[in-house]
Amino acid sequence: HKLGRGNRDKVQQFMVITGASEKVALQALKASDWHLEGAFDVFYSQPQVDPQDIVMLVVSWHMKAATMCEFSKQEFIGGLQALGVDSLEKLRERIPFMRSELKDDQKFREIYNFAFGWAKEKGQKSLALDTAIGMWQLLFAEKQWLLVDHWCQFLQARHNKAISRDTWSQLLEFTWTVDPTLSNYDAEGAWPYLIDEFVEYLNENGIIQTDKTDWSQRR
Repeated sequence: HKLGRGNRDKVQQFMVITGASEKVALQALKASDWHLEGAFDVFYSQPQVDPQDIVMLVVSWHMKAATMCEFSKQEFIGGLQALGVDSLEKLRERIPFMRSELKDDQKFREIYNFAFGWAKEKGQKSLALDTAIGMWQLLFAEKQWLLVDHWCQFLQARHNKAISRDTWSQLLEFTWTVDPTLSNYDAEGAWPYLIDEFVEYLNENGIIQTDKTDWSQRR
């Protein structure tokens, strides 16, 4: 079918905002009778949509979205208003700004803490391990925590359970206060047992050498 100019524009806008293929854009728009807001409802309520680009997390944070890959109409419109955006074109223009917000430590902390509730299954208190690992890899690719891969490997090898909100939030504090060589790690500190076990795992496997003199020389 040949599309009219207006509908062609909607397909393009939909693809830009969601990162979806033309085929998915057409399906969502047709299902919503070519209403863009309805198309977003269709698209974001599909659980198979995987937000591989971290900017989708930032967008969801602005929209105070309760659940990953779902925006209610109220959340979507409220988020656009909060961003001072009244069209999809303007939302697209704000994407670089939203990506840059991750560089602000306070906003990163808020987005990081928001991500726990956003990514967990409805009705669950904890975050499934595979989901948590995916989110950590996404988030710490931005902040470049050098131990993120070791942390994920440790959890799969030793923990293999869902992640509590306390562990989630404490890990961010750990990454910000303890340097990657663990030279300033305090074993008597009030870290969750899982983080203490992680430090033991790093030492046992010779991954980290905690020679403070060597660390100070390299700095």
